[in-house]
Amino acid sequence: MVKLSVIVPFYNVRTYAPDTLRSLRRNTRGDFEFLLVDDCSTDGTREILERAAPGIPGARLIARERNGGLATARNTGLDAARGRYIAFLDGDDWLAPGHFERLLAALEELGCDFVRTDHVQCTARSRTVRRVPVGRRGEVFSPREVILPADRATAVDYPFAWAGMYHRRLLDRGLLRFTDGLRTAEDRPWIWRLHRDAESCAVIGELGVFYRRGVASSLTQIGDIRQLDFIPAFDQVLAETAADHESARLLPKAVRTYCAVIAHHLGSVERFEPAVARELRTLSAAALRRMPQDVLNDVLDALDSERALRLRRLRRRHSLTAREATAR
Repeated sequence: MVKLSVIVPFYNVRTYAPDTLRSLRRNTRGDFEFLLVDDCSTDGTREILERAAPGIPGARLIARERNGGLATARNTGLDAARGRYIAFLDGDDWLAPGHFERLLAALEELGCDFVRTDHVQCTARSRTVRRVPVGRRGEVFSPREVILPADRATAVDYPFAWAGMYHRRLLDRGLLRFTDGLRTAEDRPWIWRLHRDAESCAVIGELGVFYRRGVASSLTQIGDIRQLDFIPAFDQVLAETAADHESARLLPKAVRTYCAVIAHHLGSVERFEPAVARELRTLSAAALRRMPQDVLNDVLDALDSERALRLRRLRRRHSLTAREATAR
């Protein structure tokens, strides 16, 4: 029986894939499988995977016929997963030896739906420990308990799918799948759904994932139209949270986070191509209009002055433009 399925999407990460694959070899066990999903790489990554897979016990190479992005590649792995437990890794990150075995032991001991863990962020030669923003460690609690408060970083602001391990019952309930087609922010609807609908979780302090930041091919570094997928991603968060039985309590957090992300992108708009920058402003203004206005007003009043001013200007400018267009 397969105890753990590890889903590892790869797309044009030829420079980093060897490190990832070496770390998988140091995490093998007789009842682990590693699903190496190549999302139609064009830089030789697939050839690296084809050579490496036979040397990694439990590895299976799954070659997609069409590029679908990270969300769809992860879903491809989920469709093939046979394990009782599920974990993720990205194709440009790496693991400490024995990381998955330690996570699995913790999850089995705690008996909850999923565990979340800290990680090490790697930028060039710099190393920074990133903690799950939850103070309770090594104890089981309801995931819903750590969505709030709205004005502080919480568990839903730590959306990294690879920073944890998940029981298969979550997959069977549809809670582990990602929204197909999202090319960025795919983990935002995912983490919110997990914390709204799963029954139990825990946080442990295992520092075994090394997350590579500043990769030139990463979407976080590219200012093209794919970056704007954060808008449908957060629209989904708002729609699903609005349908929740505790929507009045949870929506302020969802709206505040959406506003913070919009403000962040507007604050670095110069990194976008000019046409994309215009689209960012237009789509962001429309997103502000779609939000529950009473909640939005409260959020803007509570935000720091710089971000609130940026969003209010956008809201006012596009409202005037819309009225002028209607008058004509």
